[in-house]
Amino acid sequence: MSSDAAAAPTGIPAYGYATFGATEKLQPYQFERRQPGPNDVVIDIKFAGICHSDIHTARNEWHGTTYPCIPGHEIAGVVTAVGSNVTKFSVGQKVGVGCMVNSCRSCSECKEDLEQYCKQGCEWTYNSLDSAHLKNTGEPRMTYGGYSNVIVVDQDFVLRIPDSLPLAEAAPLLCAGITVYSPLAHWKCGPGKRVAIVGCGGLGHMAIKIASKMGAHVVALSKTLAKIDDMKRFGAAEAFATSDPKTFETLKGSFDLIINTVSANIGFDQYINLLKRDGTMVLVGAPEHPTPIASFSLIFGRRSLAGSLIGGIKETQEMLDFCAEHGITAQIELITADQINDAYERVLKSDVKYRFVIDASTFVPKKSE
Repeated sequence: MSSDAAAAPTGIPAYGYATFGATEKLQPYQFERRQPGPNDVVIDIKFAGICHSDIHTARNEWHGTTYPCIPGHEIAGVVTAVGSNVTKFSVGQKVGVGCMVNSCRSCSECKEDLEQYCKQGCEWTYNSLDSAHLKNTGEPRMTYGGYSNVIVVDQDFVLRIPDSLPLAEAAPLLCAGITVYSPLAHWKCGPGKRVAIVGCGGLGHMAIKIASKMGAHVVALSKTLAKIDDMKRFGAAEAFATSDPKTFETLKGSFDLIINTVSANIGFDQYINLLKRDGTMVLVGAPEHPTPIASFSLIFGRRSLAGSLIGGIKETQEMLDFCAEHGITAQIELITADQINDAYERVLKSDVKYRFVIDASTFVPKKSE
């Protein structure tokens, strides 16, 4: 097992899975979490979801990855200790951590509970400069994510997971759930609105569930109709195959809002033409390469192409409470740590229904190891 803990321990021993290069597989890695400060919460991680962003980052497809890299920003667990100033959480409470662990707290965006758009740049759960570690040790290190058995996070970036949500099924809500909830809420998804969801993977299946519970008429758009029974079960009133050219004729000018969850390069223009006048298509998937667009598809119809990045901490808690109220959880396949690399390949083949979640207890080596 690789390790950065050669010196005498100064923090909390942790076990996880890390990658050491863009073409390398993830492997067991021992490291240390910081000792909790007055505002910190120590979380025993129970489950960690696998997001496509983890793969992009692990393989440096978005560039800027620092190695070793421990991915994971869909974290669900239980509080095991709290700092002296912590008032929001207590030992034994079910909690989660999403994509962020810090922000400047002082810019206009942070003051408006939109920390994800922090003007100084929020501190991501992994592959960001770890400001707390730098402050405590004077040594620069990147944040390490949820593919591990324990994490220490400032209380302001910890979420309360309602008791009615099972931890394993709740973990993907911390990224997949909020990534689609935020644009649905911002663009006022609700009764009387026709909303299309492009893609029925980790993000798409959550978007269908949430949009339908918001009261919209939801139409699922997937490459094929192989998942039609699931799409209807999740709440889609209709489903169409985007591999069929007739779909784009049948649905032309139909939608108030389109949430595009696909992380591959698809032709945006044909989807924009499905919008009504003043309709909006929101991108939440992040393809590796730029996608061209013809301006006329926007100009004719006063349509908009927009993007959305997760949600702030306040909105993420709102999403969790909404999901608890409406009985919404992610559809998951539970795996062990030694299955992560195979899971990555299956994600790329769209061979998962619908989110891989890692049993975090399997990060801890057996005594014989």
